[in-house]
Amino acid sequence: MESGLEELMPRLLPVGDCDLAEDFDPTVPPRTPQEYLKRVQIEAARCPDVVVAQIDPRKLKKKPTVNISISGCQPAPEGYSPTLKWQQQQVANFSAVRQSLNKHRNHWRSQHLDSNVTMPKSEDEEGWKKFCLGERVYSEIDALPDNENLGIDYMKVNTILSLSVPLLKATVTSVLEYLISWFGEKKFTPELGRWLYALLACLEKPLLPEAHSLIRQLARRCSEVRALEESKNEEQISALNLIICLVSRYFDQRDLADEPS
Repeated sequence: MESGLEELMPRLLPVGDCDLAEDFDPTVPPRTPQEYLKRVQIEAARCPDVVVAQIDPRKLKKKPTVNISISGCQPAPEGYSPTLKWQQQQVANFSAVRQSLNKHRNHWRSQHLDSNVTMPKSEDEEGWKKFCLGERVYSEIDALPDNENLGIDYMKVNTILSLSVPLLKATVTSVLEYLISWFGEKKFTPELGRWLYALLACLEKPLLPEAHSLIRQLARRCSEVRALEESKNEEQISALNLIICLVSRYFDQRDLADEPS
């Protein structure tokens, strides 16, 4: 090895000339440490000082095509795009809810659920859908007989928040994923909207990669449903606007934000 190369790649261990038998053959596997070291020396001596890659210049002239899906939200129907002031107010309200949750989190976690409330296990997807949406929405029943009760209907956001807070971080993400999956094939309902709001309020920042992907998926789905809203139900469009607003402006997914009207 030349002295210049030794400056770049100094020897770690001194290796002198090895006393080898006259019949030493470097092409066969070494049988002793001395033969192994000699073989390494021979291979190193055969390596060129500079190696140049052979690149076909024609390949460099071709511009590679990269397909990346970065679709944003569909715009709101004409006349239903929320104003910037409205969006800022919703973000402020949501921030206040999250601050209140954090302040009282330990208190709510110490409270026992009513005896008639049974939380599904984290991995029970269908159980969580039924628990959150209620039997009527889950089973897609338009109306119930007067004498039939299909379970507890958690109507108030405060009640839902009290149920959501004790959930572990992983469970919050799992339940959010279950409901977004359901929403991907079903219509938007007030029950779904309340639970989505509560689960978003329980998401901890900075977001995990799974949660980041989920909320972007949620915002895009809300924009799709909003664009297809034929009756232009103001209450429903407002609820969809709210979720898109929170995802884009509170959780900093600005490329999904609605342009102010």
